Amino acid sequence: MTDINIGIVGCGYWGPNLVRNFNAVRNCCVKLICDSDPRRLAHIGKLYPSLATATDFASLLNGTNVDAVVVATPAHTHYTLARQALEAGKHVFIEKPMATSSIDCDDLVQMAAGKERTLMIGHTFLYSAPVRKIKQIVDAGDLGPICYISSRRLNLGLFQKHINVVWDLAPHDISVISYVMGQVPCAVNCQGHAHLTPNVEDVSSMTLQFPCGGFATVHNSWLDPRKVREMTIVGMRRMIVYDDLEPLQKIRIFDVRVEMPPHYDTFAQFQFSYHYGDMYAPRIEQDEALKTECEHFIDCIRTGAKPLSGGAEGRDLVCVLEAASASLKQDGARVNIRPHERKGNPE
Repeated sequence: MTDINIGIVGCGYWGPNLVRNFNAVRNCCVKLICDSDPRRLAHIGKLYPSLATATDFASLLNGTNVDAVVVATPAHTHYTLARQALEAGKHVFIEKPMATSSIDCDDLVQMAAGKERTLMIGHTFLYSAPVRKIKQIVDAGDLGPICYISSRRLNLGLFQKHINVVWDLAPHDISVISYVMGQVPCAVNCQGHAHLTPNVEDVSSMTLQFPCGGFATVHNSWLDPRKVREMTIVGMRRMIVYDDLEPLQKIRIFDVRVEMPPHYDTFAQFQFSYHYGDMYAPRIEQDEALKTECEHFIDCIRTGAKPLSGGAEGRDLVCVLEAASASLKQDGARVNIRPHERKGNPE
């Protein structure tokens, strides 16, 4: 079987992780890495001496025989680089967020379809074993109807200059919540504040409304003293707490709920009752989500299968981020996401 040759552009914070994981995928070969900073290239070159390096993106597209391009650069450059790669006939993997506008996302989706190329977005947590397990539990109906989901993603830094904390951290939460709910939000309220860099919010609080009536909250911060990666899923029958920082028990299922009396004649007879059952932690396979994601990209290129986090999903998430940005400017007012944006176009 012929190897899929990969070129990776961007060797900053996340790029080295992509180099490492694509190097570990069978029938895949990282041929070249590209970055505008020679010092970053020199560092990666020491780790992977066999890789070619370049500071010019055009040389990645034209000077090597690469089949696919991985874009791991700052968000504001994603659209331009991905479009150039698709124009050159390459399959494209883009780190989140897909682009900084839904119009640009639509253009990439349409171009990938026209070129018959795989377009995949790096919604990494969808490929993690805990999230896949949660999805399985929710789809099986074990929790009952979902009342709400609450997510917190907090840490001290890393501060960004070109995007705020909503565009940096919330994509992880929104992608997981949408995946678990099986729906894209239809409306959003978002408030935040910029403490250090003017007009770049470093803390935010967001609420998401879903067409089914579901509700979710997302709290993100670059200013918290503790690193927190926690999501609570409250169902009518059971509840899940997902803590991604736990080494073993990442998912805990609580058999607790509030029960209403089936019949009552007077208000005095009406009383809630509380069911307190066991807590248990299902066994979760220990794997690296990023490696699974990289393997999925290569498999989609080979088989022509639609990625779990394809262009349409990337575009839908950017629509939510755009609505959140509009809500931020309106001091948290509700902003609806237009139905045609939530539906999307088939890839």
